[in-house]
Amino acid sequence: MVLKRKKKAAIQSQPRILIASDNPKSPIAEQYRTIRTNLQFASVDETLSSMMVTSAGPSEGKSLTTANLAVVFAQQGKKVLLVDADLRKPTIHYTFRLDNTMGLSSYLSSSQHLKTIVQQSSVNNLDLVSSGPVPPNPSELLGSKAMSRFIKESNQIYDMVIFDSPPVLAVTDSQVLSSEVDGTLLVVRSKQTENDAVVKAKELLTQSNANILGAVLNDREIKTNDYYKYYGNQ
Repeated sequence: MVLKRKKKAAIQSQPRILIASDNPKSPIAEQYRTIRTNLQFASVDETLSSMMVTSAGPSEGKSLTTANLAVVFAQQGKKVLLVDADLRKPTIHYTFRLDNTMGLSSYLSSSQHLKTIVQQSSVNNLDLVSSGPVPPNPSELLGSKAMSRFIKESNQIYDMVIFDSPPVLAVTDSQVLSSEVDGTLLVVRSKQTENDAVVKAKELLTQSNANILGAVLNDREIKTNDYYKYYGNQ
């Protein structure tokens, strides 16, 4: 068990590649910008100032998708706040190499001020809030009046607030949060996520009055680069 924990810690401590920031001219980074554009069109009649990204189950790539989306929105010139609302298995502090002694759970449980938990990233226009210490009651915190206050306060400062939330089928946290934000994006992993799981996740989000903006098909194999030849030669 000790060896397994050490191996897991070693994997988590390895830097994650934010391709939208590290290689912005790559085809994959372009796909994140396409998602950004589609989200803006999906909310053309309403202001999209807060959104959450979730998945049906674990290991579908929602956290890296969330992080890269936050980067491309920031690259567009928007002032963006990326928040780790996965208070059970947080990852943002690993991705961005942050200190996680204080974060969202600190704000929700002990009335910390927003400015005391916000951390700057290396990406222009992108600020971050890590999860903070893992609490014993994540669902209750996310459904609290303090959470509504956090979103309202953040929206007064930032153009876009993006939440990385837990898988829908695993816990109720995302259902609770989905009714508080302007929109929800569902990440689906190609050849892994079962159709029934996606349908069930959509049903649960709909029952929670979530505004489902769409879905992202993650990790789909690209068999040809012809689509990108024009751009690659620029």
